[in-house]
Amino acid sequence: MSEATMTEPVHVSVPPALDPRLQAVVELAQDMAAALTPLDAVRAAAVRATTALGATMAAVSVWDRESGRLRVLVNHGDLAPGEEELPADESYPVADFPEIVTYLEEHWTTGRLPRAWVQTAENIEAPHSVHAHPGAGAFCQQRAVGLRRRGRECCLVAPIVLHGQAWGELYLARTVGLPVFTDADADYATLLAAQISAGLAQTERLADLRRLAFTDPLTGLANRRAVDARLESALQAHNRDNTVVSLVVCDVNGLKRVNDQLGHEVGDRLLERFAHQLSLAAAKLPGSLAARLGGDEFCLLVEGQKADEVVVVAEELCARALALADGEGVACGVASTGDSIGPVTTSDRLFRLADAAQYRAKAARAAHPVVAGRSHGPGFTPDPTVLLADSADPHHRADGGRRPGQGRAHFGDRRRFRGAAHSADPGQLLAVVLASLDQHGAVRVHHPADTLSRLVTVAETAARLLDAVGWWVSYVPPGSQLMRTAQHAVYRMTSGPTSSGAETQRAQIEAPDAVFDLGYYPLTRRAVRGGAFALRSGAAGNDPAEEAMMVVSGYKGMLAAGGGNAAGGWLVELFADESTLPFGQVTAALRALVAVALSGPTSPPP
Repeated sequence: MSEATMTEPVHVSVPPALDPRLQAVVELAQDMAAALTPLDAVRAAAVRATTALGATMAAVSVWDRESGRLRVLVNHGDLAPGEEELPADESYPVADFPEIVTYLEEHWTTGRLPRAWVQTAENIEAPHSVHAHPGAGAFCQQRAVGLRRRGRECCLVAPIVLHGQAWGELYLARTVGLPVFTDADADYATLLAAQISAGLAQTERLADLRRLAFTDPLTGLANRRAVDARLESALQAHNRDNTVVSLVVCDVNGLKRVNDQLGHEVGDRLLERFAHQLSLAAAKLPGSLAARLGGDEFCLLVEGQKADEVVVVAEELCARALALADGEGVACGVASTGDSIGPVTTSDRLFRLADAAQYRAKAARAAHPVVAGRSHGPGFTPDPTVLLADSADPHHRADGGRRPGQGRAHFGDRRRFRGAAHSADPGQLLAVVLASLDQHGAVRVHHPADTLSRLVTVAETAARLLDAVGWWVSYVPPGSQLMRTAQHAVYRMTSGPTSSGAETQRAQIEAPDAVFDLGYYPLTRRAVRGGAFALRSGAAGNDPAEEAMMVVSGYKGMLAAGGGNAAGGWLVELFADESTLPFGQVTAALRALVAVALSGPTSPPP
């Protein structure tokens, strides 16, 4: 290479490597900051200290003042026979190691960090270091005996002080054949102990913050955040290995009355007493979490227990709640993946099911729990609680998941069915329609003998609640086989299998005075005589004539209930599209409501 092409060498300034012991302190601080519990923190301290000081083992112990013993929390490294990494009960009388009592005295008299000291297996007269405590010979013998028994050459003991009080000690040891710890090692161990103290203080503060964040301040139970976090992990276990997860939701009855009449302090005492009962219930179900969700609402989250066992405990809880002074018991709902409630892949759905069960219990003022998935049988297919919960969730799918693009619903919206515009719960249908009939009778808008207006109230209220396409009320004169429309309402258009579906429906709306011969409609004929039926388009066994009426108009289902009085025969019909809630389980309820509307004074339609 010629001189012309030669260049001066480039000198790159490389920062000196961080001193290994300083690096160890930094890593210790980082590990302890990442610890979730005090035990995680002291374990991290033992691991880092072992490496930093070239020890063969390390232990962290705490002074248990109540028992007067030095209790070992963690051992790390080459352990002797009988030593365990996380000992269940390894402790020593503080009287055998009285130097711990001198930690504070030294701290206050010198104003410096409590100093570490070195002890050898051979020297039983005084610690092998200039860092010796006054009167060390009185207690060093126990340390030396322990070293010889475990085949160790020496140990290094560093006091840990927390909040101005002796907390415990960091203990490090080397086996026989290794060099004895030096004074420099003792100085460094003093620094590590101070860092451990700072880390423990931080972990303690975080634990306090977590306790505040996940605890209800009035009752001491877990709060909503704790339930959310626990339920998410429980359902992960359920979806992974089919672990049964159950949720019991309770509302304390009569709290508003107690607050209004006796004062909020008495109301708070009622909540606290019920919380005690809920805590006792949790104790009977290992793996459960008792929580106050807010206000008068509590829950019990149970993981890994059979659904029947949860229901038994819920029954006992209801009975105990009834015995509480000033209270009126609780409304209790239970939902468990161990029951027939369909797939549960999200916490939203399990909460919604338990809420729906609790809502039905409260509406019925039931003294016992309502359990989702346990009302199957004739007239109750699908289960009314399951249907109520799922009908209120616009994102629910049959597989228990959520529709694409829909994330987890906000917890506060889980009771969307309460006061919702639509519901297929038979109990709610009865309550809402009967209330409408009572209001109708009170305001006397119509003549009391106006049968048609009462039936219209039933039809309109039920259709709105079920989100039906529309309704028809029809009339059959006494002794006749011909049925004609008396009144109707349509809320939205449907589309049939062809373009003629909407045209047919529009023609029915504009000219609703068609006459039907009941001889061709056997189901309708029986309904007019006091029966009821529900049809779903395409279902096996449908009556061909009734099916044809649905299909040509674009309906997906229909519900009919009727009966007779002195004025003649009557029929209320509701029609469904894709948005309408399922009709099947409310058939009997609609039949009963029509019977109520047909009672009393009668008159034919105008």
